[in-house]
Order: sequence, then C-alpha cells, then structure tokens
Amino acid sequence: MLPETTPGDDGSTPLPPARDKRPPDRVVLRADLRAALPDAGAAALVTAAVFAFLYARMESGDSATVAVMPFMDDAGTYWMYLLSQAFGWSGLLWAWGTVMLGLSLSGPRPARIPVSRQVLERWHRTTSLTTMALMFAHALMFAAELVRYEVQMAWAERLWAGFADTFVPGWYDSGTGRIAIPLGQGALYLVIPLGLLFYVRHRIGANTWRRLHRFVIVVYVLSVWHTLLYGTNVWYGEWPRTVLWLLQLPVAILLLARLLRPARRAERLGIPTRRAGGSLPAWVVRAAGRVTAAAVVVGLVIVVASGHDGGRERPAEPPATSPHAHEPE
Repeated sequence: MLPETTPGDDGSTPLPPARDKRPPDRVVLRADLRAALPDAGAAALVTAAVFAFLYARMESGDSATVAVMPFMDDAGTYWMYLLSQAFGWSGLLWAWGTVMLGLSLSGPRPARIPVSRQVLERWHRTTSLTTMALMFAHALMFAAELVRYEVQMAWAERLWAGFADTFVPGWYDSGTGRIAIPLGQGALYLVIPLGLLFYVRHRIGANTWRRLHRFVIVVYVLSVWHTLLYGTNVWYGEWPRTVLWLLQLPVAILLLARLLRPARRAERLGIPTRRAGGSLPAWVVRAAGRVTAAAVVVGLVIVVASGHDGGRERPAEPPATSPHAHEPE
C-alpha cells in the first residue's frame, strides 16, 4: 500500500522548505507619524482649550501669571506667551501618559487590560512623538514671545536674543529661569534622540537601545522640575501645584513596581553570588534604584499630605500695575 504522500516525483527525498531571508517587519517612523495624527489632533484640541482658559483668566485679572509678572496683564499682547504655556501644559500631560504607558509595558503584563500589548506599544510610540512636538512648540512660542518683547533691538539682535535665551543652555540669566530654563532645555535635547532611537534599534542593537531608553524617566523628571520652578500657573502653593505633585504619585508607584518585579530575569535583584554570574556593583545599583524609588513615593505622599510643596504665598493685594485694580473713589 502506497503512502498518502510520496517523497517526490523522482523518488528522492524533498528538500526542506527554504527559509525566508527577508528581514522581519519592523516599525518605521513614517508609519508611526501617520498613526500619531489622531493623537496629535487631540493634543491640539487640549492645547487650544488650555490656551482659552489661560486667556480668559488673564482677561479677568485672576491669572497667577499676572500676579507673578504684573506687566503681562494684557492677554492680547502676550498671547504668544500664553500659547507657550498651553503647549507646555499639554506637553507635560502627554509626557505623563507616555511614561505611564512605557512603565506598564516594561514590567509584567498588567491583568485585566482590555487592549492588546501591540496596541499599548503603538499608543506609547505615538504619544511619544506627540510629546516631542508639543515640547518643541512650547520652546518655539517662548522664543517668539522673547523676539516680540525685545522691541528696542534690531531684528537680527532680537532673533538671536530669542533663540539664545530659549535654546542655548546657560544664556538665560533672569530669576528662577537661570535654573528652570536649562532644565527644560535638557529635557528637550534628551527627548528627541531617546524617542527616535527606537526606529534605529535594529542598527544599534536592542540591548543598547533598551539601556538608553531607560533615561526617558530623566526627561520626565526634568520636565516636571522645570514646571515647578518656572510655571507661573503653579507658582503659588494652591490646588494647581498640589495636583501637579499628586499626579507624580502613580508614576513613582508604577516605577517602584517595575523595579521590584522586572520582566527580565537579569534585572531581578536576588542575592549577588558568583555562581549566578552577578556583579556586586550592578547589584548595588539595582538595590539603590529600588530604595530611591521607594523614598520618592514616601516623599510625594508627605508633600501632598502636608501641603509643603515649595509653593509661594499669593500676594494679599492685586499688583499695583494691574489695570484690573480698582481705583479708590
């Protein structure tokens, strides 16, 4: 009885199927840019809403920005500064979202998530691209406001002053901006390469990309620090500043959970032994990271619960130069 399938027409053993030598499909930047369009559209709407809110607050005389800088009590004149603030706030919100997604993806898969890991990864990539665009727009509008403000200079000098104050580290020399502006510049100059390295990780190697990508959390910390120091809308110790601190708590908790239960076996703490191939310096670094993350969680809880969040006291009287101040009868 013949078998159901014969080895070949000539009786020889057939060759195994040829392997597909084509490179595996990889995510390309162009595809993610197209996928990010809905996300960017949502970010534009949020930015417009924040801008309208800040504009209305300045027009009504209730703006914290005016309380800090009374000469800016003219929304029609300083609209570029308000738009810079709006881009900054939406950028920080999108950075918060992409960091939360990234931390969720880097650890053990969370239970009861209604979407697949592939969808979460795509959201993480598209929100990262949107965050970069928002951060750059924030800086660009800040530079545009500086160019408009320096009316006593020639155009070439105004353009250079606006560019240097915004994009050259250490050039801005006024008030808290001497610290806050370089922090924001550091975040901007780190987020672009760290975000785009994903699309060349097949060239630099997955391990190298993974090590570099961990510094994204540094970008986020710099962004929050920049906001706490320079964000006039959270200048005073009131509820907006408290909310900003409170939003950092889930990030810190998720980071701590990621460090305590890493998905990769090599990142687990364990006990440093030569038999396990562990390195004592690496073990110390990993242990220090876990202790630091736990301390940050505790610190955030104390800050929010106590209300001592570094905010200043709002002046009891409206600024003397404010046109909204009531003249005595």
